[in-house]
Amino acid sequence: MSNIIEAFNEYLSVVKSLNTHTVESYLSDIYQLQEFAQKNVLDLDTEDILKFLAHFDNKRTLNRKLSSINQFFTFCHAQSLSTQVKPNIPMVKVPKTLPKYLSFDEIVSGMRLIDRQAKSGLRDYALILFLYATGTRVSEALNVQRRDIHEGWVTIRFAKNQKERVVPIAPVALQALEEYLKVAPITSEYIWLNNRDTQLSRISAYKIVKKYLGVSPHVLRHSFASSLIVGGANLKVVQELLGHSSLVTTQIYTHIESKELQKTINTHHPLAKESA
Repeated sequence: MSNIIEAFNEYLSVVKSLNTHTVESYLSDIYQLQEFAQKNVLDLDTEDILKFLAHFDNKRTLNRKLSSINQFFTFCHAQSLSTQVKPNIPMVKVPKTLPKYLSFDEIVSGMRLIDRQAKSGLRDYALILFLYATGTRVSEALNVQRRDIHEGWVTIRFAKNQKERVVPIAPVALQALEEYLKVAPITSEYIWLNNRDTQLSRISAYKIVKKYLGVSPHVLRHSFASSLIVGGANLKVVQELLGHSSLVTTQIYTHIESKELQKTINTHHPLAKESA
């Protein structure tokens, strides 16, 4: 069984080019299923898998486990290791929730707290603007190197699923970055450095954004996309900028546009203030 899981690992990593975290999650789910069943996973039937899934109350967790199992059985069937394509179990419907995001005014208000006289303050200010201006994932932003910034554009080389993309940087964010780089030591190929002049960690970046804005760095990515959609940007363009492989993933932001339109009507239309 270990050889099959190792082959599955290679398939996910090499053939499907999934990132390390996703691969580890899939493998962990399969190992967890095997430990629960106490027998070869390929010998399990739908009832066995349902018993396993019944232990998870969170719908998103349950769907992720099922997705891992489906991927595994599909792989094994393609390799003629199993006659079962995948368990005949439907995904659980999860209510759609709007991603949390901040308005431009909220971001600016929080950034006023930053002491830009200090080197760390210049970094924090530039980092927050960079995340909001580019919509990059925090892991992508932290891996940006000096050579990746060129004439107002940033090349994202360590993107999810290893798909490189190029994103423009707003002039105000670029200016903040240049001011930070003037005082940042050129001892590392990376841009975002800690007090020891080594690459800033995700935990440190989280603490910086949380300190001034009260949210995680990923909320700035949502704020970037929301600002573009509300401003009338084409959904396909937003998809490219975010690096989404599917337009379906990006479409959640159209709900934000509808929410903003409704808010505008309720605030400004005279009938919204009248009772029937």
